Amino acid sequence: MNLADLNKVALAMVAPGKGLLAADESSGTIRKRFDAINVASTEESRRDYREMLFRTTEAMTQCISGVILYDETIWQDAKDGTPLIRLIEQAGAIPGIKVDEGTQALPGCPGELVTAGLDNLAGRLKKYYDRGARFAKWRAVIDIGAGYGTGGRKIPTMTAIHVNAHALARYAALCQAAQIVPIVEPEVLMDGDHDIDRCYEVTQRVLNKTFQELRIQRVALEGMVLKPNMVVPGKKSASQSPVEEVAEKTIRLLKACVPAAVPGIAFLSGGQSDEDATAHLDAMNRIGNLPWRLTFSYGRALQAAPQKAWLGKAENVAAGQRAFDHRARMNSLASKGEWKPDLEAKKAG
Repeated sequence: MNLADLNKVALAMVAPGKGLLAADESSGTIRKRFDAINVASTEESRRDYREMLFRTTEAMTQCISGVILYDETIWQDAKDGTPLIRLIEQAGAIPGIKVDEGTQALPGCPGELVTAGLDNLAGRLKKYYDRGARFAKWRAVIDIGAGYGTGGRKIPTMTAIHVNAHALARYAALCQAAQIVPIVEPEVLMDGDHDIDRCYEVTQRVLNKTFQELRIQRVALEGMVLKPNMVVPGKKSASQSPVEEVAEKTIRLLKACVPAAVPGIAFLSGGQSDEDATAHLDAMNRIGNLPWRLTFSYGRALQAAPQKAWLGKAENVAAGQRAFDHRARMNSLASKGEWKPDLEAKKAG
């Protein structure tokens, strides 16, 4: 492992004014997104859609530091035969790859999940590195259950938190051994009706356990990027929190749990609206005086608008690119604490 090189890539991933495009939707997830805009999900349509994003020159060169790819995409070529991964590199962005293989039921813990994909990961990482990937992503999913699960255990159980943190750390260690920067993503879901303080409590347990496991697995913190959820109430909560409260509580939690050695934190949007995800990131960066860089690693919050503009039609590619460029610019500003709500009204065409 060359830690200096890993650190260089990690810092580039969270470069000022730039963030990550999460374009790593599984086949099932992108089918749902395409169903919503009445587009058939085929290998060709998925290729065309992602090529549209990667060829959005201004967004890709000025606002996007790297792109998380799905296995299908990293091997695909654009319509003109150029590998899609080369389009990302030509824009000055870093190609990355989602390496987890989704979730499965966690034995003994009804309603809870563990992420799969550690088997043969070392071999897969070598192939991805040879293809050009320089960072990877692994998502752990932690649910906040209403009430108590089987046997009177409150969800999430310590079992679920432990096994997912352990898997994240094993994945991260394997990545660094393969000279790939790991994005460590322990996502506490915002589904449910819990309030913001319950989210804070659970996320604190998850982050503390994750960093304990990373230390046990000898993961070099300088060569990784953290991708956490923000501290927000559940989507069904009767008590939704103002932007300033989300920002203050998220920063307070991160300062308590995340070592300063971590180069950067790239938040997931987690089901927030486009503008909420931008406003929360902006408010956190306005607090300032932080030991790590804060930016975005958004999927739906960057892509919902371009998908609606594109609708699977070649004649709408320019409109889709304008929509993507706008959301990328808004989040670029938010990553510097320079976003203002009135800028949203100045959308390109």
